[in-house]
Amino acid sequence: MCLGVPAQILSLSEDNVAVVDVNSNRVKISTVLTPQAKTGDWVLVHAGFAMEIMDGTSAQESLELMLELKKLREAL
Repeated sequence: MCLGVPAQILSLSEDNVAVVDVNSNRVKISTVLTPQAKTGDWVLVHAGFAMEIMDGTSAQESLELMLELKKLREAL
């Protein structure tokens, strides 16, 4: 099983590289698998690649669930 992380595209370059925001960290990723992605889009990132474009609502829900899981883990 693979875990992808939602990230919002902050900028794109012509060589299929994007700078994204992942939990308030800026990370460079490849958009070679999602060439239609544009600045402002939310993408699911795994292993340095944008695997798919996702809607903002789903991205926010996923981020909230990840935060809840973190809190539960810390409470153990």
